[in-house]
Amino acid sequence: MSLIKRIEEQGLMFDGAMGTMLIGAGLKNGTVPEAWVLERPEEIIKVHQGYADAGADILITNSFGGNLIKLKKAGLEKRADEINQNATGLAKSVARDQCLVAGNMGPTGDLLLPGGAVSKEAVKDSFAAQAHVLAESGVDLFLVQTFFNLSEILIAIEGIQSVSKLPVFASMTFQENKKGFSTLMGDSVEYSMKALKDANALVVGANCSIGSDRMILLAKEIRRSVSTPVMASPNAGSPEIREGKTIYNEDAPTFSENMHRIKSLGVEVMGGCCGTTPEYIRQTIQKTRIKP
Repeated sequence: MSLIKRIEEQGLMFDGAMGTMLIGAGLKNGTVPEAWVLERPEEIIKVHQGYADAGADILITNSFGGNLIKLKKAGLEKRADEINQNATGLAKSVARDQCLVAGNMGPTGDLLLPGGAVSKEAVKDSFAAQAHVLAESGVDLFLVQTFFNLSEILIAIEGIQSVSKLPVFASMTFQENKKGFSTLMGDSVEYSMKALKDANALVVGANCSIGSDRMILLAKEIRRSVSTPVMASPNAGSPEIREGKTIYNEDAPTFSENMHRIKSLGVEVMGGCCGTTPEYIRQTIQKTRIKP
């Protein structure tokens, strides 16, 4: 069955948060999560296994910040290829024939010229280099996610498509204001989703920044905007600091109930972002019956 037919007929469930799980395993503030694919691979495998056991259809590689521009800030740019290769290998070692593996690609963290410090060409080259290694290492698709700058995510997609024909799932982060939802740069949901679709992303949608309760409203707007398959991966509510730890205020039953409502809107692809764990994914699958 082709990927697009599987999406349309069965839907797909991504896994949940990686960072939340690694922090629970001892990742310290200021430590680059991607470094753990080199230093603590057993912890990465443990996270992937937890999500595979929960029933996730797609495991996301621990390579969110694995582009050259982002890694350079941590002094790891010379190990970029190794990081992306290892991230893919660890996910594939768990996925086997049970799950697909998504090459995870996040923003560079820099603004584009003229207002920022990096050129379009440098950003495109950075994403193309990461995508090439991920593709060569065996990912099944690309997930570009948590972008707040439409220009940057379009460059990321362009970079990917310059080196690979694998499907691209494109997800942005939106903030809620008096007029509804928009990106931090002021782009509307409809304009953003149509631009991603026009860039030939197979699936478009939103992740992070808001909990599953508010994602219901955002998902409704996304679904209205495009006819292409859409995705939603909210946080487990809003973060709160308790005794020095970040706690998210939606438990798994609440999250899964909201995800059921999101699926009923016609959202074909779902997952979890910050604060979610394998239990959130397990209960969401049970609630939405995303697998037959």
